[in-house]
Amino acid sequence: MRVIGCDQPRPEWSLLNQITPRLAAKDPSIWGETAQAEASIRLGWIDLPQTSRQLLPILDALSAWSREFGHQRFILCGMGGSSLAPEVMAKSYQRNLIVLDSTDPDQVSIAAQGDLSRTCIIIGSKSGSTIETASQRAFFNTLLKDAGLDPRNHIVVVTDPGSPFDISAREEGLRTINADPNVGGRFSALSAFGLVPAALMGIDVSVLLDDAFDAASHFTEPDSPVVKMAALLADPKFAYVGFYDAGSNVPGLGDWIEQLIAESTGKDGRGVLPVVVESPTSEIYPVISFAEGSPLAVIAPLGAQFIFWEWVTALLGYLLHVDPFNQPNVTESKERTGALLKEWSANSVDLGKPVVDNPNLEIFADINATSLARTLRALIDKKPGYFALMAYLNREADQKVKELRSVLEEKSQRPVTFGWGPRFLHSTGQFHKGGPLVGAFIQITGEARSALPIPGTGYGFEKLVLAQALGDNEALASRDLTVIRIHLKNREAGIEELLEAARSL
Repeated sequence: MRVIGCDQPRPEWSLLNQITPRLAAKDPSIWGETAQAEASIRLGWIDLPQTSRQLLPILDALSAWSREFGHQRFILCGMGGSSLAPEVMAKSYQRNLIVLDSTDPDQVSIAAQGDLSRTCIIIGSKSGSTIETASQRAFFNTLLKDAGLDPRNHIVVVTDPGSPFDISAREEGLRTINADPNVGGRFSALSAFGLVPAALMGIDVSVLLDDAFDAASHFTEPDSPVVKMAALLADPKFAYVGFYDAGSNVPGLGDWIEQLIAESTGKDGRGVLPVVVESPTSEIYPVISFAEGSPLAVIAPLGAQFIFWEWVTALLGYLLHVDPFNQPNVTESKERTGALLKEWSANSVDLGKPVVDNPNLEIFADINATSLARTLRALIDKKPGYFALMAYLNREADQKVKELRSVLEEKSQRPVTFGWGPRFLHSTGQFHKGGPLVGAFIQITGEARSALPIPGTGYGFEKLVLAQALGDNEALASRDLTVIRIHLKNREAGIEELLEAARSL
């Protein structure tokens, strides 16, 4: 692999040169005493280029089973690290994979369309308790049975050995593959969480492992690529850093890196915030790309990229004095979501009074504004460190809302991230609440076209996704952070109005 633009020597190189052999030996004391207990059970990812080879015969048998049943559609239900790496693999190898890391009822409905008799549903979760994945599991299990199909012929489970999900899945007779329990979700690309979907899509996973092994064999050499990149990212000039993967051999890699770095480093008031961008250059922050001809780039095959950025993130955590393996603020939004769902089961939903209300959208905010454009202007005038756009929408039908990122960045001259909700809650959501508290947040929710019940819960996906948005809203507001919610009554017209207002600033 080659790293371009990192050759200027830095003082941190000599320090990291002493750390890389310890990391290769899985020394859990690297990140300090308080992080040692967690690190001691989270370093299995270092060996995955070798240990995951034990999965190869299991994956061959699984692929043969899938072919026997004529599976042609593959749906992956998972959040964060359980879905982002397989999504990159699908894009890089041009395979068809429906990634369902959403609770938007319209997007769930789209995933459910098609010939179920030829569909394989992969459910990835370390414990099975993640509310999004548990809801999707219940939905598809019922959907298959209602169609007269046996879930045992259409569902594959990836989970930790001995987890509640592992136990229940085996009791139900579902095909179940165990992942290494000593690997955290965002470091799991080369574990069963990444390789099971890859194998089912027909990707030769041994190539991914070979490329990762070859790259990692050089990481403990003096001034290795991981040392150079980690030292560069620790520079305050890289507090915000763009990732541009368009036109490269690894499309979608920026989203995976965003989750890995943001959730691993965004805590204790520190962190590096990745920004997935549409252009190879920016006047606001440096941009890293993955293609030749760029001043700052990482050129490598996909397997090497996965292990490279995992090493870089672990070393970056060391330099920033944070534990890269915990996520202390992720559970907060989950707990608030659960509390809202419980409250709503006994009482009607009180969403408050909008400050702006027109035929296309409503705005809920503490800002005194009379229009959408004035609301956005008031936000920009606050001059936050960065903006975060959080769209609890359908990332297929509502894709156009992503255009707002570059428009708002141009108008504000501040870094602007974009995340699909609730996916970002398992990614940049940790940084929002645990990193430097300098962000301003724009939630975008949308009216569901129809209700979609979640079996066994008493509520539907339309209520769940709203509770997730409002739960995170409460978590952000409790830190005195600026957060507004724009609710689209008419999604298509509301997005157009939102883009028009931003462009007028």
